[in-house]
Amino acid sequence: MKALLMKIRNRKGQSIVEISLITPLLLVALVVPADFGVAFLAANLTNTAAREGARIGSQIGKSGGTDDDRDFTTAEAAAVKTAVLAKMPNYLSNRSVTVKFYEDTALNCLETIEVTASGNYNYYFYQILRMLGATVPNQSTISRTAQFPYRYQPYTNDNRCTTATVNISYTAL
Repeated sequence: MKALLMKIRNRKGQSIVEISLITPLLLVALVVPADFGVAFLAANLTNTAAREGARIGSQIGKSGGTDDDRDFTTAEAAAVKTAVLAKMPNYLSNRSVTVKFYEDTALNCLETIEVTASGNYNYYFYQILRMLGATVPNQSTISRTAQFPYRYQPYTNDNRCTTATVNISYTAL
């Protein structure tokens, strides 16, 4: 009778069952913050790339005395695009860069460079949820825009130009 009671009280398999129930929850608790942390890092790097591209674009150009001497060209926009793509994280899919130069015919508006960098981030946690049958989006779009004033302008130009004369858009493969 004592041996039967010992077999009933034997709980050696209990810890294996507990570990198998808790492990998926612990993994989710670790994967979700890490995944969103990487997404936040990607957004921050994309923002930095757009800001750096706008800064580079604001300093490109000829230092002439007339408005025609300092026009922003498509080749200069392509150089800005290349600099932005070099700073964006490679793990973003469908990376794209748009460079716009705003100027009007009026001489009293502030010419600006606008750079928009974007890409898609694939959340690993969403992939796990899709394997379990949940309906979640495949990816999330991260898009950041930076705008800098173009160089060699009088400080009296206080209202921004509204016409984009150079507009180049590029999507990396």
